[in-house]
Amino acid sequence: MKLFLDVLTDALIDTAKMLPFLFGVYLLIEYLEHKASDRLPRALRRMGPFGPLGGAALGCLPQCGFSVAASNLYSGRLISLGTLIAVFVATSDEAVPILISHPDGAGKVLKLIGVKLVAAALAGVVVDLIIRLTKGRKNEEEEPYHDLCEDCGCDEHGIVYSAVLHTVRITVFVFAVTLILGLCIGLLGEETIGRILMTDSPFQPFLTALIGLIPNCAPSVVLTDLYAAGSISFGAVVAGLSTGAGLGLVVLFKTNKSLRENIAVTAILYFSGVLAGMVVQLLS
Repeated sequence: MKLFLDVLTDALIDTAKMLPFLFGVYLLIEYLEHKASDRLPRALRRMGPFGPLGGAALGCLPQCGFSVAASNLYSGRLISLGTLIAVFVATSDEAVPILISHPDGAGKVLKLIGVKLVAAALAGVVVDLIIRLTKGRKNEEEEPYHDLCEDCGCDEHGIVYSAVLHTVRITVFVFAVTLILGLCIGLLGEETIGRILMTDSPFQPFLTALIGLIPNCAPSVVLTDLYAAGSISFGAVVAGLSTGAGLGLVVLFKTNKSLRENIAVTAILYFSGVLAGMVVQLLS
C-alpha cells in the first residue's frame, strides 16, 4: 500500500505539471490544423516526385491526423508509396507535447524531430526510387477517400473545446501510463525492467519498433516516458516513434483494398524504423 500511495502521489504531481504545457501545445496544434487542414493534402499532391520531402516535413506536425489523411490519399492513389512512408515515419503523435512538458524536453524535441525528418525523407525517397526503377508505377488520378476526423468537435464547438478535449484525454492516459509504469518499476525492480527492454543492448530498436506499430497513441506515450526516464536509448525511441503512425495503419487497412500491399507497407515501415534507430544508436 505504501508503494502504491508513493507512486500515485508522484504520478499525480508529474501529470499536474504537464497540464498547462499540454493545453498550450494542443491549442496551437488545433489552430494550425483547423486553418491548414485543406491546404496540406493539396500541397502534397502538387509536389510530385518531391512528395516524400513534403510528407516528411508535414508529418512532423505533432498529431496523427495527417497520417490518417495520407492513408486516404494513398488509397486513392493521389500520393506515392514513398510519400506515405515518409509521413508515417515522421509522425510522432503525442511524443512532442509530452517531451515539451518535461523541464529539459525542448532540446530533446528538436533533436528528435530533426532525426525523424531526415529518416522519413530518406525512407520515402528510397522507396519511390526503388518502385520507379523496378515497376515504373505512377499514381492514379482517383478521388481520395474522405478524411476520418469526426470526433474532434472543432467545427461545432471551436478549437478551444477541441484543445481541452485532447488535453483531458491525453492527461488521463498519461496519468494511467505513469502510474502503471511506476508500479511496474517498483514491483519488478529496475534490473528486471532493464532486461525486458534490453537496456544497453544494440538490438533494443527491434523491440521498440515493434511496440510502435501498435495503432494507438499508447506506444508513443509509453516510449516517450521510458526515454525521459532513461529506460531506453535515443536510438530506441527513434525506432519506436518512427513506426508509430497512430491510426494511419488502421485507416490504410480499412481503405486500401490490397491486403498484400498493406502488409508490405507495414513491413517497410518497421524496417525503416529499425534502420533509423540502429543508425542513431551506432552514431550516438
